[in-house]
Amino acid sequence: MEQLAAAINLRHSVRKYKQEYLSAEDEAKLTRKIEEINKESGLSIQYVDARDTSISRMQSAVFGRFGGTVNYIVMAGRKSNDLEEKCGYYGEQLVLFAQLIGLNTCWIGMFRRDNDQIRLAREEKAVIVIAVGYGVDAGRPHRSKSYEEVTINGQDAPDWFREGVEAALLAPTARNQQKFRFEYRDGEAIASSLHGAFTAVDLGIAKCHFELASGRNMKPE
Repeated sequence: MEQLAAAINLRHSVRKYKQEYLSAEDEAKLTRKIEEINKESGLSIQYVDARDTSISRMQSAVFGRFGGTVNYIVMAGRKSNDLEEKCGYYGEQLVLFAQLIGLNTCWIGMFRRDNDQIRLAREEKAVIVIAVGYGVDAGRPHRSKSYEEVTINGQDAPDWFREGVEAALLAPTARNQQKFRFEYRDGEAIASSLHGAFTAVDLGIAKCHFELASGRNMKPE
């Protein structure tokens, strides 16, 4: 977990990739991590190799802006009230892990769900995908809200709370909305999200960052 925390400051969204397939070693590391997370979370995360599919079969118009060789991690699982948050939380663990092994990533909410590259049981749902490959560059930091804008009672909170929130502010969110809030109440951190597209996914991502930086458990139940 300490290694994942170190990747928070290094990782940025990347939309242009080199014309290179993942090495056998990197692909093996990534798929093993996916298997571990599926076992822990109960999700049905899938890896789609660029060598096994034409990009056009996976992409929508949004993917047209991506260049190079792009593989995909499909965040999916059994339909439930907390599925989107779980996909954000565990998907960000994969994103940070990918960063540590030299891969670049980007969260993508718009994609074709009715394609034969995503294999789901009847009770399962694909929520979001993560593009993964070797970036042309390392991406750029995004503009961020302030600590005060996303906290309640934050002025009275201890250092671990502030460290967690500052890490959450580095989390990728849909359209960089950062529609999450962290409240300090009775010695505990309480996280919530506002209404909007993919805000439950964003909350899971933010919780992942908060947990890694603060050492406090924010795992979706």
